[in-house]
Amino acid sequence: MKTLLRQHRYALAVTIKRLISQPFSSLANLLVIALALSLPLLGASLLVSVQPVARQLSVTPELTVFLKMDSANGQAEQIATKIRKEYADQAASVRVMSKDVALKELRTNPAWEQALKVLPGNPLPDAVVVTLTPGDDLALRADKLAHAWRTWPGVELVQLDSAWVQRLEALLRFARIGLLLLALSVALVVLATVFNTVRMQALSQREEIGVARLVGATESFVRRPFLYLGAMTCSLAALIGIGIARLALVPLNNALSSLARSYDADFALALPPTTMLILAVIVVAALGALSARWSVQRNTRF
Repeated sequence: MKTLLRQHRYALAVTIKRLISQPFSSLANLLVIALALSLPLLGASLLVSVQPVARQLSVTPELTVFLKMDSANGQAEQIATKIRKEYADQAASVRVMSKDVALKELRTNPAWEQALKVLPGNPLPDAVVVTLTPGDDLALRADKLAHAWRTWPGVELVQLDSAWVQRLEALLRFARIGLLLLALSVALVVLATVFNTVRMQALSQREEIGVARLVGATESFVRRPFLYLGAMTCSLAALIGIGIARLALVPLNNALSSLARSYDADFALALPPTTMLILAVIVVAALGALSARWSVQRNTRF
């Protein structure tokens, strides 16, 4: 166990020495990977910050059940009671809007005042307004409920405004897929950069590796410093990328706050949670180690 720890300490010391011995090359590699990693971080920040707002918007969509003009008195209450009993898990609130109350509210609108005066009677039907519970499949549930309620006796029309919900959900799905593709592209950049860095290191130390093998060094001993090089380069680059993304959010939030205040809203972009950032650093370090292992296996066969 002590021997293994000593070998790992030696590999880590060699890796740090190699990074310091070529400061400009090491810094260039770090910046390239860090800038590439900052792009999906900014995308994730936007997605994470927008999702709570989307959930708040998705809480309020309503279905309005309009009854027939010749429906009996009290039928709206019966339909409302039926919805409360049979769809309690999908209806956050159910309220009855009688045609008299609706007409009274409409008359308070100056745009409709003159038009309503010339009508002989009340042209509005009784209605039941149902606020749906939030959920990811909100648009699909709204369509199913509207289709079912249209078949009920006394129901003339079920009106829903689910198009904006569908567009919002489609936009979020598009953002998730785009962010995934961006992350895959960045992963390829990381793999290619680390692969080329380790390749150059292996070729420049060809003689040193050959001498180490002559004196009995194992393949794992020879390759271990390169694995540390890939993992350390990527983990440092990931930390720098997080710092770049955090700095980039400052001017973005300044511009966004001015726009949000004009709409009497409060909205700001924030980085993903710390646990996600730690996981991202670990994943990037693992990618660097895998790329370094692949490169060193291909370029130390001499």
